Amino acid sequence: MTTAPASSTQAAMRLRELVFGAACAAAVRAAARLGVADALGDTPTSVTELADALDTEPRPLRRLMRALTCYGIFAETTDDRFEHTEMSRLLREDAPNSLRYISLWCTEPWTWEAWPKLDEAVRSGRNVFPELFGKDFFEYLHSDAGDSAKVFDKAMTASSRQSAWDFAEYLDLTGVDSVVDIGGGQGHVLASLLEKHPALHGTLLDLPKVVAGADPRLQDGGAFSARARLVPGDCRADIPVRADLYIIKNILEWDDESTRRTLANVVAAARPGARVVVVENLVDDSPSMRFTTAMDLMLLLNVGGAKHSKDSLVRLMEDAGLDVAEVRPVNPYLHAFEATVRG
Repeated sequence: MTTAPASSTQAAMRLRELVFGAACAAAVRAAARLGVADALGDTPTSVTELADALDTEPRPLRRLMRALTCYGIFAETTDDRFEHTEMSRLLREDAPNSLRYISLWCTEPWTWEAWPKLDEAVRSGRNVFPELFGKDFFEYLHSDAGDSAKVFDKAMTASSRQSAWDFAEYLDLTGVDSVVDIGGGQGHVLASLLEKHPALHGTLLDLPKVVAGADPRLQDGGAFSARARLVPGDCRADIPVRADLYIIKNILEWDDESTRRTLANVVAAARPGARVVVVENLVDDSPSMRFTTAMDLMLLLNVGGAKHSKDSLVRLMEDAGLDVAEVRPVNPYLHAFEATVRG
């Protein structure tokens, strides 16, 4: 009898685990929806006690917990008890860098219908969302998806808050008196910069309904209102702001034509030599490749967008009239493209 090499056995085991990846994602979602991490305290807790707190059946809860411990999400101790790990604490809603809503967002009901269509999206090169749901992604999200829109908003807010401080720490504002955050959402990045630099003036540019919900610190009566301006608009149509520094963070994920229009509008608005910093997740040269390439495939499915490689983004920026000086990491997930407007 021939025995398979150990390497082949390991490869088969790993592939089996990967093809059951949906079970892991579903288990994380179930734990987040049930509030397991919030119910589990600082000491090991029995399954029975946890089930009582969560109003669940003990036996299937134990099966869920056992599956999650295989991935380092919770840990099993003695006497059928479980305790927190560094990862499981991130599922707590009150954790400083909570990933609870991001975990829910990435496993919303529509995702389970879209992922099996990935082969069709790869064949055609276009998003399959309208064919599945009869309308574009954001129209569906805000009209038909129910609580999914609220989950999306909370996930985006959490993600923005977590990266805003990293970016504020990264950014050197020597010689910069004014900054505009283009497509900056609720303005967490801008608020972080204004907090860190008391002499700085800033503008938030985004769609009207987004700007209307800006960080309270930027609104009338807010802590930074005297130094902040809120401008409703679409950066793909026009950028009616002149500043020393233009920030474009995590919005160049549409089709290349939309990205070209946005970059061209920056160049048209800015003076020659003005500084432009584009911040994006990259599908190359990044320690977060698995996460970013997964996001890239989701963008293909739902909006027909794409994450960039370093070369593809530099090319688009250079073609628009920007001179890219360097590309540097902000954190393990984000890179900053430092550029100036060509004279």
